[in-house]
Amino acid sequence: MTTAYYSHEDCLDHVTPPGHPEQVARLEAIAKVLSDEAFAALDRRDAPLAARADLMLCHPGTYIDRVAAAIPEDGWASLDADTHLSPGSMHAALRGAGACVAAVDAVLAGEVANAFVGCRPPGHHAERRFFGGFCYFNNNALAAQYLKPYGKVAILDIDYQHGNGQQDIFYRQADVLTVFLHGHPGFAYPY
Repeated sequence: MTTAYYSHEDCLDHVTPPGHPEQVARLEAIAKVLSDEAFAALDRRDAPLAARADLMLCHPGTYIDRVAAAIPEDGWASLDADTHLSPGSMHAALRGAGACVAAVDAVLAGEVANAFVGCRPPGHHAERRFFGGFCYFNNNALAAQYLKPYGKVAILDIDYQHGNGQQDIFYRQADVLTVFLHGHPGFAYPY
């Protein structure tokens, strides 16, 4: 059994302002490494678009609509000092969220042993009703919510920055364990 790798060209259409740390080059670097013959056995799959109902496992409809309404026709729109939108951002974000749901489905169906989602924008800072830290929809939390009917779920978030979005979504839910390994809070977003 193999590993599924979910990605989509739409994720390259989420373009941030020059010099922004979350940029197209991050996904291009992953794709370059995974193009090596050592990764030929990956089961490469297109990331589908997330359904609105799936997004609503973590985010209310009014929040989803607010993000969609902020998408600019050209250039960039800023939701805050770090979180920017370009014309392709919504489709990219929907591909990332949809890939997480598809990955869970593929693993549960026994099609693959595990999965890796190579999509952007990222998600672990997106709270239930608040964007931030480059994130709009919380893909990890969405995958965890989607898995909950099958039993208890654990998220191990290893990142220099704290996954405040996952904390916000699961703080009072006993059936999802969230473990964060991150840098000192005084130096790492969200401070």
